[in-house]
Formats: sequence, C-alpha cells, structure tokens
Amino acid sequence: MRRCSRWIWLVLIVLSALPVRAASLAEGFSRLPAGAVVLLMPLDIELFSVSAGGILEPQAEWTERAHANLRQAFLTRSSALKINFMPLPGEVDEVVERLNRLHGAVGQAIALHHQGGFALPSKEGRLDWSLGEEAALMRERTGADYALFAFVRDSYASSERVAMMVVGLLLGVGLGGGMQVGYASLVDLSTGRVVWFNTLLRASGDLRDPEKARESCDALLDKFPE
Repeated sequence: MRRCSRWIWLVLIVLSALPVRAASLAEGFSRLPAGAVVLLMPLDIELFSVSAGGILEPQAEWTERAHANLRQAFLTRSSALKINFMPLPGEVDEVVERLNRLHGAVGQAIALHHQGGFALPSKEGRLDWSLGEEAALMRERTGADYALFAFVRDSYASSERVAMMVVGLLLGVGLGGGMQVGYASLVDLSTGRVVWFNTLLRASGDLRDPEKARESCDALLDKFPE
C-alpha cells in the first residue's frame, strides 16, 4: 500500500509539471567523458492493474517480467548509444537499496521543483541536486564513473475497467485507464551530483512485452548525454 501511494503521489507531481519539459542537464555538464563507465543500478519498477473502480492493484508477476525486460533493454541500448553500461556486480545490499530509495525521493523533488510548477528560487532554474557522498561507495566498489537510476510505475486497465470506461463514454464521463510514469537520472559517482534527468509520462507503453520495453527505454533515455 505504501508503494502504491507513492506511485499515485508521483503521478500527481508529474501532472502538475505539464507540459513535460525536455531532459535537463546540470550546469557545466554536456556529455559523458570518453571511456566513462556507467553503472546500471537495479531498476525501481512496479506494475499494477487498474480495477473496475480505479484501484491500483500490484502485480508481482508483471513486475518481475518488467524488471527483466527493461534491464535487457538498457543493456542493449548501450551499444546504440555507444555507452559502456555496467550491470551491478554481486548482490543488492543495504547500500544499494538505500541509494535507490534516496533516488526515488530526490527524483520526486526534481520532478516537482525543477521540471514542475513549484520552482525553488535558491536553485535559480539549475539542475542542482545530489544523492550525497554515499554515492562514492558505488564508485569504490565497481570502478564506475557514473550511475544510471530509473524509477517507473506502470498500470494497465483490467477488462472490467475497460468496460467501465466504455460505459463512462456513453454517459459522457471520462474514466482513466493505465498510465506509464517515471524518471531516470545520471549521477556522477565522484560527487553524487545528478547531472542529467528525464521524466516519462504517458498513457501508452507496456513493460511486460520485450519489444515495447525497449521503446520505453528509448523514451526514458531521450536526449541522454552520450
């Protein structure tokens, strides 16, 4: 329930940011240095079905499939982008989980205060956010120069919800279906600074399908600083 609530809150944040801005770069950063290694952090993904009444119901099997599909899409995309993506070596431990949770919170703040309608005067329009010094632990462990984080929540209308949407249209009432929403960040592991950030918000896409997951990967990596 807590994860579901966080997903709903994120939807509201990104909706407040419409129209969605293009990917953002931190001041002084324009592209990856030659030969830079980018650590692909474990993807923060959860999939839901939308019940007839509009309730989001977590789907563990879909989520597991989406993790595999999107991870493979990122690793495949690295060749096209000419980027050296490194899968996380070893098991996910407390440090990795903590950084992923932190990125989830920082990403929400960026969506709201940088790309959304609630700009912070102290930022002066700059992408000026950090995951802190703990990010350097991943550099020490893996030797990577940067880390790519991704947060995605995807939902799909159930057959009952589709039926309700049809009835709603007949009655002149618009009912929402599924939505794909999230963000991706490139973090400098030397400093913890977020140097690139992009949001994703749309009513299309399907992470359960490998081909469509590749398309979602392309959308998340739009204007990636290769």
